[in-house]
Amino acid sequence: MQTQRKVVVHDFPDLSNYKTMWEFQEKIQKEVIDNKPQGDQAPAGHLIFCEHPHVYTLGRYGDSNNMLLDYLKLQAVGAEFHHTDRGGDITYHGPGQLVGYPIFHLDAFGMGVKKYIHAMEEAIILTLESYGIHSCRLDGSTGVWIDVDISGKTRKICAIGVKVNQGVSMHGFALNINTDISYFNHINPCGFTDKSVTSMEKELGSKQDFIAFKKSLLENFKQLFQFYT
Repeated sequence: MQTQRKVVVHDFPDLSNYKTMWEFQEKIQKEVIDNKPQGDQAPAGHLIFCEHPHVYTLGRYGDSNNMLLDYLKLQAVGAEFHHTDRGGDITYHGPGQLVGYPIFHLDAFGMGVKKYIHAMEEAIILTLESYGIHSCRLDGSTGVWIDVDISGKTRKICAIGVKVNQGVSMHGFALNINTDISYFNHINPCGFTDKSVTSMEKELGSKQDFIAFKKSLLENFKQLFQFYT
């Protein structure tokens, strides 16, 4: 049986500025990297939960043409725009969306990057299933999707983009719970023009308990990654 590791959870209840949270991630990542030699004496990672104000972020290999608004139009919809160093293309963050930033020492979990992303997707898939939403992976793309086998109906409910430095991850996932998905109309989400975006609220027809979902998701993360808090 895999050894359980300690993970520190940071749960921010208020809207968190994207750049401020990015800098916080970098600080925590450096701490995890520096503490590697201490082994079991240091946490194997940190897990940040937060929500952001309206913001669009473009991954390091993303296409800026997938941002469909200019600066003035961004201001008009009350959103920021940031180039970031994660993988993936462009995405949106905003109120009602659960953003998770696992900062994990992957070796401590016995994982490479591919296995790590797969486990993160699985935690989200299992949690959504408990709410009656059947979701899955889409070949050739990270994230969590619905109706991948139905042409013209495939829709994304969770985006994933990560960066790994010296074996320690940062950035993570953005799961649409009660998100205003009209904000995705201003981009080609994750570079796709033939697939749509959805939320739990849209799929289930009512607003969801954000805090209850977060607790359920954390339990699935604990089971799949074998950590305690």
